Amino acid sequence: MARRGVVFVLLFTFASMGSAQRAQAEEEPSVESATTQQSEHPAALRVAMCQLSCVDDDREGNFERLEACLKQAQRESADMACFPETCLLGWVNPNSHQLAHPIPGTELEHDVSRLQALAQQYELMLCLGLAEKSGAKLYDSVVLIDRDGKLLLKHRKVNVLKEMMTPPYTAGERVEVVDTPFGKIGLLICADTFDADCLQRMQKIKPDLVLVPYGWAAPPADWPQHGRALASTVSHAAKTIGAPVVGVNSVGEIAHGPWRGYTYGGQSISCDAEGRSLLVLADRQSQVITFELMRKVDP
Repeated sequence: MARRGVVFVLLFTFASMGSAQRAQAEEEPSVESATTQQSEHPAALRVAMCQLSCVDDDREGNFERLEACLKQAQRESADMACFPETCLLGWVNPNSHQLAHPIPGTELEHDVSRLQALAQQYELMLCLGLAEKSGAKLYDSVVLIDRDGKLLLKHRKVNVLKEMMTPPYTAGERVEVVDTPFGKIGLLICADTFDADCLQRMQKIKPDLVLVPYGWAAPPADWPQHGRALASTVSHAAKTIGAPVVGVNSVGEIAHGPWRGYTYGGQSISCDAEGRSLLVLADRQSQVITFELMRKVDP
């Protein structure tokens, strides 16, 4: 899908903590555009896909694992590190109603405040999924933080699968992008990418890149084959939106609700704007892969 603006293409990949599986190349209400101060766009964006093992309720342990990924990403000269859905408290964890913090953080010990400090420390943009408490409501959210620690954008999951937790996450409403030094970046979360309305709303605001944290799970016996469904979903989202999509999944298992015992199987995947796989991470293993997307501008 050709259009004027920034297009990202894969230039090169670097593997760490395991080997990457390389694929063969073969207006709505509440839709807004947030802006930050622009600078001249760099020629490339180096993205670290951080396929993290998340343990429900283990905030401090999950922060330790997250920071280990940031150290790896920094060693590989990444510009940005991307993580899975609700990766500090776990997906559909009812304890999140008591444990989650507001976004933005109002105290230094709140999750986003700590993440902003880590972004500054490691000089990395961060994208990751978090449970967000707002009054009596709990949201399944994702944040984008710049390397100076500024919160650029927050997205609240729209397609929340209310049957998975009682009380459920509150559904978000907005679909947005933010201007960054690397072009316009949009955020979605997991099931948003198989919601046709979410995809169409994102397509209308023409992002240059979309970042998506996943909590893609299935019964243990369904892996590794279930990774094909994730690949198909990310590919379809990229083609529909007309922009590359970076999708990062968890590893481990769901600890609560009707899918308790289901496995997060990894196989995180990035696709180009035509839906072709750029790279796929390991099956059911923690892994960090840093890859480079070159920028070009359509004539």
